[in-house]
Amino acid sequence: MTSNATGNQTTGQTTGQTTSPTGGRVALVTGASGGIGTAIVERLAANGFSVAVHYAGNREKAEEVAESARAFEVPAMVVGADVADEQAVAAMYDEVEQAMGGIDVLVNTAGVMRLSPLAELDLDEFDAMHRTNVRGTFVVVREAARRLRDGGAIINFSSTVVKLALPTYGAYAATKGAVDAITMILAKELRGRDITVNAVAPGPTATPLFLDGKPQEAIDDLAAMPPLERLGQPEDIAETVAHLAGPARWINGQILYANGGIA
Repeated sequence: MTSNATGNQTTGQTTGQTTSPTGGRVALVTGASGGIGTAIVERLAANGFSVAVHYAGNREKAEEVAESARAFEVPAMVVGADVADEQAVAAMYDEVEQAMGGIDVLVNTAGVMRLSPLAELDLDEFDAMHRTNVRGTFVVVREAARRLRDGGAIINFSSTVVKLALPTYGAYAATKGAVDAITMILAKELRGRDITVNAVAPGPTATPLFLDGKPQEAIDDLAAMPPLERLGQPEDIAETVAHLAGPARWINGQILYANGGIA
């Protein structure tokens, strides 16, 4: 999961985009300037999707990601929004729809993580995680439920730590448990729309969000936990997302644990 959704950003700014509506499918990827988000954008672009690359704090990186998508000869645009701000999110959807003709797939990777024993966690940190991971997910998927074209897909991001129950992950896991509930219920609420709603729950994945601040010994211990004896890579997660975004029309209302068998 990538840390890409803090701070208020101005929407309505798009650079280097192809503005003609495309006959192909269109994907909006939130948190797309992070490690997993970048891999997802590139994989979807390789599969022929037009992509809207969302950022909250790092526009320069988002521009680079969009440029890498264009290398696959598909339209790509950059959009900024605070995912917890319903007006900014609505404006973001407006912008993508105007530029690309509609949206078929939402991939909701934007998230933040703070680790601490529960008894020591600053409640301001808890509120910040809840604002992005829970409210942000709710706001973004609520808009998707209203706007996605029939036959589309909503792909949220949960986490394997919900099952692992590792010390110091309590507050973060609580926010991802909420994402699980939103995902499973929304799948049922969209009956008749032919829109699938699932969540991907990565295990330990080699991204800055996961690696930053951890001693090498802790990283090595986590890498040894899966039977495959390695950390996940962003490309592993992107492969799962691409399956849900494309051919996997009979997977719906599920939490898919992409973790190498760790749990």
